[in-house]
Amino acid sequence: MKVPIIAVAIALVSAGAAFATDDCNVPMNQWKPREAVAQLAARNGWKVERIRIDDGCYQIQGLDTGGHRIKVKVDPGSLALVEMKIRYRDEPARR
Repeated sequence: MKVPIIAVAIALVSAGAAFATDDCNVPMNQWKPREAVAQLAARNGWKVERIRIDDGCYQIQGLDTGGHRIKVKVDPGSLALVEMKIRYRDEPARR
């Protein structure tokens, strides 16, 4: 029995969508403003280079108080930290 190619393609796309999840699942009308994210960074002593949206979360890129590169994912509704990555100054960049 031959399965139509279109049916296989639909099945593969559907399966991929089931595995694709965002880190934050907060409706846009419940998001805190970008200024609140900047204030959170300032309270922590971080020097913000960029605030963007990644996987449904706010992402802060910049430097911590020690001058180390940071990437911080923040829940847009509660401003709770979801993930934080630090690259120390003496550590080589990963590719």
